[in-house]
Amino acid sequence: MPTSAQALAALVALENTGEVAAAHAYHKADRRYLGLKVPQIEELTTAWRADLSVDDRIQLAADLWESDIHEARIASAKLLTQARIKPDTAAWDLICQWVPQFDAWAIADTVCIAAQKRITADPTRIETVEGWTTSENMWTRRAALVATLPFTKQNFPKPFELDIRDRVLGWAAVYIDDKDWFIQKAVAWWLRDLSKHDPARTTAFLDQHGERMKTFARKEAAQYLG
Repeated sequence: MPTSAQALAALVALENTGEVAAAHAYHKADRRYLGLKVPQIEELTTAWRADLSVDDRIQLAADLWESDIHEARIASAKLLTQARIKPDTAAWDLICQWVPQFDAWAIADTVCIAAQKRITADPTRIETVEGWTTSENMWTRRAALVATLPFTKQNFPKPFELDIRDRVLGWAAVYIDDKDWFIQKAVAWWLRDLSKHDPARTTAFLDQHGERMKTFARKEAAQYLG
């Protein structure tokens, strides 16, 4: 069972100094980078998860996040990316602490995948997610869409899943007045995924709001529509 110091040391031991500058330039956020590939991080976190209780895993995730090293924050999210975590309240609370700190897409998206598991496990958490939609932080607002992507995918959605779809589409209708590329891209992503399983809702949204979307976003959202 690794301590926080041992886990961080294991990541640092893999540092690829030749990739550090490129990683910083790519992700743009000012923090330390180790130049690691995601599979290298996943190999470590898979082993750590197997050896840790839920409480210890959450503590390790919190400690790695606080290091503010890019790969350590990716590892934090990977530690919490699991469909079944019981109990999972502490994991969800930790994810919610991280969301306002987002400042780059890779960390945000990796945490959002962990968030997807927790929201799917308890859909009432959509109430918390709605609070993200009014954040001053663009990455936090974007996270509301990325974290709810699982609700685009049901071919035979239950009534509560349809309610969530309509709720998120309501957020998207507000978001499209924000011309930030990442917000427009997130709206397009959500609509594109929805169109594979609920083309009627996607078409209705585009008919009503499409003219206000950037051209690339409207085109991507309609990619799979006939």
